[in-house]
Amino acid sequence: MSRPPLPPFTLETAAQKVRAAEDAWNSRDPDRVTPAYTDDSQWRNRAEFLSGHADIHAFLTRKWRKELDYRLIKELWAFAGNRIAVRYAYEWRDDSGQWFRSYGNENWEFADDGRMSHRHASLNDLPIAEDDRLFHWPLGERPHDHPGLSELGL
Repeated sequence: MSRPPLPPFTLETAAQKVRAAEDAWNSRDPDRVTPAYTDDSQWRNRAEFLSGHADIHAFLTRKWRKELDYRLIKELWAFAGNRIAVRYAYEWRDDSGQWFRSYGNENWEFADDGRMSHRHASLNDLPIAEDDRLFHWPLGERPHDHPGLSELGL
């Protein structure tokens, strides 16, 4: 199962890979997101360590049950060969109505078939007022004319 673009990445293909990941995660559909990772993909997400599709699918299901109205923006930070570094922010609310903006960085490593074999994520959550939200689009993929992180001053 090939997931283009394939490594080694160029500036153009690394940016395409980042946007494809953003679009998939904004679907909030673990069945759409999980196949982008190798069967034995290794993750570190905050203090949680995951291995393989079953762990990834369970994690994503749990995540999107907790993080309601989730909207994500990713931005390419650096790339070389089969690795990409991104920075990102996403906004979400909990079931009490408290809004958060989560800021993070990820380091990705890809297998030859274009699926991610390693994902190392570090992130922090900042409570925000609903009026401070910056990510305003209908749930799903970010429209191509919506500002990215740099344009939003993040």
